Amino acid sequence: MKKQALLMGVLTLAPLLSRAAIGCTLSNPARDLKSLYPEMTSYREDVKELPKLPKGRELYEALKARVGGDLDPVYEAFETPYTLYSVFAGETRIGYVHGVNVPGRGGVIQVFVSADPATAAITKLFFQRLESPGGKALRAKETREQFVGLSLADFYKHDYFAAAEPGHASDKVARLKPPAALPEEAKADWEATLRGLRKNLILLDIFAFDRRHEPFFQRAEAARQKKEVQP
Repeated sequence: MKKQALLMGVLTLAPLLSRAAIGCTLSNPARDLKSLYPEMTSYREDVKELPKLPKGRELYEALKARVGGDLDPVYEAFETPYTLYSVFAGETRIGYVHGVNVPGRGGVIQVFVSADPATAAITKLFFQRLESPGGKALRAKETREQFVGLSLADFYKHDYFAAAEPGHASDKVARLKPPAALPEEAKADWEATLRGLRKNLILLDIFAFDRRHEPFFQRAEAARQKKEVQP
């Protein structure tokens, strides 16, 4: 009877476990972080979970609003754990690294960014997992280098320009172009990459930068709402 009860318990839990939120971590942090930062002497991993943060549910709704669409119930659930890597040279923090899962055409895409602790700008974008017919083109150095120097402010400014001043010369995000060699069937993975990049920066803003870019979002939202009520 005990064995039957245990088996029934496992079967009952199985669907719940299969739907458990899935985080995104580096496969080999020591190696990967040293590759990104050769001067690294140490690093720290901090697991961030929205349910354990003050006003976590509000932060989750804010993430959804700022990403700009529904969140995936498996890879982007409220319970999803996130891992923030802090990289040090001696006592000085020289970088942050963070990754997210986003649904792609051939399965989940794992997009990581490294960011400057002072400016919050991207210093590198890389894929840990990418199964796509356009994988080679998306991983190409010239494709990924487009993102270097961008920050979350640039994405929020893009939203503002789209609503208030389309085609503005200062819209850096509008200049991002998919690689010329990208197959048509892989265009969805380019869009997923942009979404993953934006999501990374939003979470970094929450976890590491005290939401310093929020005024840019509020300005963009005001412009969008103004456009919606205009005749």
